[in-house]
Amino acid sequence: ALMVDASAKPQVVEQSFKSLTYTVYDVKFVPSAPRVLVLGIHARGTGAFQVFELNEGQLSISHQVEKASPFKCGTFHASDGTRRHVATGQFDGSVALWDLDRVDAPVYNVKGHSSIINAIDGCGGILGAGAPEIVTGSRDGCIKVWDPRQTSPVVTLELAKEGSRDCWTVAFGNAYAQEERIICAGYDTGDIKLFDLRTNTLLWESNIGVGICDVQFDRKDIAMNKLLVTGIQGVMRV
Repeated sequence: ALMVDASAKPQVVEQSFKSLTYTVYDVKFVPSAPRVLVLGIHARGTGAFQVFELNEGQLSISHQVEKASPFKCGTFHASDGTRRHVATGQFDGSVALWDLDRVDAPVYNVKGHSSIINAIDGCGGILGAGAPEIVTGSRDGCIKVWDPRQTSPVVTLELAKEGSRDCWTVAFGNAYAQEERIICAGYDTGDIKLFDLRTNTLLWESNIGVGICDVQFDRKDIAMNKLLVTGIQGVMRV
């Protein structure tokens, strides 16, 4: 029989293990720090927000807060990397910015959508040229772009009323210059759309036939050239 050397293949090695008592919806590494942010929902329906620090191979809680509304998603991409503010989207449609060292109250908080925020991304902070901005996609079908210095969205993109459109994922890209920025959005219907924020127009659209779980540009701080799209039923497109 042919023997296969398993050591020659890529392997996943467990660094640390932590059992949690709530449902996790998003996990993010904290930029330039041995810390991990975990967002989710407690069994009683409240929001779980915990920051874990990795020390000698062990994860321990450094900061945590529990909120009335569950957390669905988060991103550090609109942060400058020194303040390490995380932007979050919640089940009640709230968009917030949190200082990880003072999590008792957000430094920015607005009621952004009428329904759950499924996805969030940032640009102009750690990656991408231009001013820091946040983009959110919601079950209400709207995509909104936020400037953390303002309480109203700077851009609102809403599809024509052709039935319910649940936006499952959003991502910034093409942010290679101050005036350039593209948003990619994926929907439960399988629709994928590219919006040009400079011209405020729909740049391109297609449909992959199944609900879109995630979209990612290869790099958001260069001229766009590749886009990864993943969907339900194991569908993947580049």
